[in-house]
Amino acid sequence: MSKIAQYRELERLIAEQQHVLETLKNDKSFQAESEFEDKLRSLMSEYGVGLPQIVALLGPHVSAGNAQKVAGRKGQRAPRALKRYLNPHTNEVVETKGSNHKTLKAWRQEHGSQQVQSWVMA
Repeated sequence: MSKIAQYRELERLIAEQQHVLETLKNDKSFQAESEFEDKLRSLMSEYGVGLPQIVALLGPHVSAGNAQKVAGRKGQRAPRALKRYLNPHTNEVVETKGSNHKTLKAWRQEHGSQQVQSWVMA
């Protein structure tokens, strides 16, 4: 690309960006946000407060006890109970803590979920 073509392309891009900038300047929501920022900065300098202090003031409050509870949640779930299923047709016993067992799935497909659930041994 020649220098003159690069120059014209850059001029075109600058004109587009200036148009976007002017549109943004005339936007009511931008003007309100800009006014808010100006007033906030003025209040911050008036009271000698920095942005981190504002964020800490407005941010969520987490006490040390609550933070420990949130962090310690993992592993507090009660362990699953071991269930034993006895198939009365084959006298086969399956022991599992979950319901995602290969043999149980096959039994459910063959005999139905309610029927297999009735095979739980006490």
